[in-house]
Amino acid sequence: MRTGLTIAFIVVCVLLSVVVLMQEGKENGLTGTLTGSADTYWSKNKGHSKDSVIKKITVLLAVCFFVLALLLSSKWVA
Repeated sequence: MRTGLTIAFIVVCVLLSVVVLMQEGKENGLTGTLTGSADTYWSKNKGHSKDSVIKKITVLLAVCFFVLALLLSSKWVA
């Protein structure tokens, strides 16, 4: 059981690293809000974009990472 969880943990770690590196940076920052460029069509429809899907996958992989880390550190897994 521990071997399978360890392999799953390693796979999740690698996938999480790849997905985090695929995300785009937040360049707009304060400049975008001051100039009004932050309120564009693209920013309003980000829920259907590739960025949104990558963020959802990141959250899912992060949850899997923490659950697997807790399981591997517990005494119940033989």
